[in-house]
Amino acid sequence: GVAVMKLKNPPVNTLSLEFLTELVICLEKLENDKSFRGVVLTSVGPAQTIVGMEPCGGWGTLRAHPWHPWTRPSGMWLGPTAPKSLRALSGLSLQGACPAGGCLMTLTCDYRVLADNPRYCIGLNETQLGIVAPFWFKDTLENVIGHRAAERALQLGLLFPPAEALQVGIVDQVVPEEQVQSTALSAIAQWMTIPDHARQLTKAMMRKATASRLITQRDADVQNFVSFISKDSIQKSLQLYLERLKEKKG
Repeated sequence: GVAVMKLKNPPVNTLSLEFLTELVICLEKLENDKSFRGVVLTSVGPAQTIVGMEPCGGWGTLRAHPWHPWTRPSGMWLGPTAPKSLRALSGLSLQGACPAGGCLMTLTCDYRVLADNPRYCIGLNETQLGIVAPFWFKDTLENVIGHRAAERALQLGLLFPPAEALQVGIVDQVVPEEQVQSTALSAIAQWMTIPDHARQLTKAMMRKATASRLITQRDADVQNFVSFISKDSIQKSLQLYLERLKEKKG
């Protein structure tokens, strides 16, 4: 009853519009398939980074559209967060760095397992790029690690190596790289011993306020994001960041 979804968008698993669209569709299919009670998200092969949204100067021209690329990450986030969509358990096995939007993806999961490699860091590092994490990124991180730790992490744009990530609580386990996926599957098996209805209602209770806030402010969030991210200075900063990541992968 557990699906394993492997992410592959080389070289660094950038959360492009096409990638997010396919991801959301796959998650919705699993959500509607009652033979699955949980899903483990992982990446193909070791050292696969999951990074944030790709720079896209054309986004600013899409303001008149009834939908927008920025609705994809919020849609991905609402899937496992909104009260109406809480049937499946979700675990994440991390075998690479996980900054920005990649970190947000992990925070939506019920359980996070990170490979014990000092190169594999996780966090919301938006301020290091000269941008501000959206309020729902902030809310989600705060729910996981608490207000003071989240405030410090967001202001400094911290990326936590495995030991620090475990200490602050942004991941639940740190294990040798070859044990990451099996550990995530074992964790889900433990959660599946709990009656589904009780776990689902508890999860809904815990996440309802956070999800409801985004649902009511989603249109404004899209407009604010488009206005900010379309600035030439921000696009250049993001492009340089992605180029540096690709150089490291090379």
